Amino acid sequence: MPVVSTCRSLFKSKASWVGLRCVVLSRSSRRRTISSRKGDANHPVRALFTGIVEELGTVADVGTVEDGFEMTINASVALDGVKLGDSIAVNGTCLTVTRFDDNSFSVGLAPETLRRTSLGDVVPGSLVNLERSLQPTSRLGGHFVQGHVDGTGTIVSMDKEKDSLWVKVKTSADILRYIVPKGYIAVDGTSLTVVNVFDDELAFNFMLVSYTQQKIVVPLKSVGSKVNLEVDIMGKYVERLLAGYTTRPAQT
Repeated sequence: MPVVSTCRSLFKSKASWVGLRCVVLSRSSRRRTISSRKGDANHPVRALFTGIVEELGTVADVGTVEDGFEMTINASVALDGVKLGDSIAVNGTCLTVTRFDDNSFSVGLAPETLRRTSLGDVVPGSLVNLERSLQPTSRLGGHFVQGHVDGTGTIVSMDKEKDSLWVKVKTSADILRYIVPKGYIAVDGTSLTVVNVFDDELAFNFMLVSYTQQKIVVPLKSVGSKVNLEVDIMGKYVERLLAGYTTRPAQT
C-alpha cells in the first residue's frame, strides 16, 4: 500500500518534477555574446520539451572556442523570441544559446555531452532536429522530454511498408531496460512510440508515418548511423522508488 500511494502522488506531480535544470544564468545578462554568461544559483533556468520537432536546422559551423566546443546552426522557427541563455533541444540534447543573430544561433558543448551524444559526429551541412523549450501555455503533443540524453543507439535496419518506415535501433542493456512496448522513447529528440522490444538483440523498433518522415532527421540517416536516445523518465523514478522500498528493513 505505501508503494501504491507514493506512486499515485508521483504520477500526479509529474509536471512539477521532470523539468530539471539545464543551465544557470544571471538574470542581468543582456549582451548577445558568450562572454556575458554568469552563474547565478538563485535564478535557475529550467527546460522541458515535448519531443515534437519544430524545424530542421542546418549546422553552419562546428569547432573549438576558448576551452570548449561550439556549434552554430542556421534556423528560423527556433529563433522566434529567442534570448541569450534560452534552452533549445538539438537532436534531443538540451543546449544553451550562447549567442545568436537573425539567421542562426550558437551553442556550447561540454566534453561529457560529446561523449554521451552523437553531436560530435555532425559536420557543416548536417541537418538537426530543433525544439524550443516549453512555455507555460504550450500544448503537450508528445511526452515529457528533458533533453538529457541517456546514450546512443545504432540503426540496424530501415524497412519501408507502403508509405511508412520501420526503424530498428540497437542500444545498450542499461538503456533497453527502460524501454517497453507501446511506451515512449525520444530518438534524436523526437517523441516516438515503441512498437517492439527485442531483448535478445538489445534492440527496439518504431514506425514513422509519411508526415513524420518529412519533419525529422531519422529518415535521412542510414543503417549504421547513431541516434541519441532518452528514455521516459517515469521508469527511472519508479525503479528508484521501488528499490528503496524493497531494501527497507522489515517492520516488526
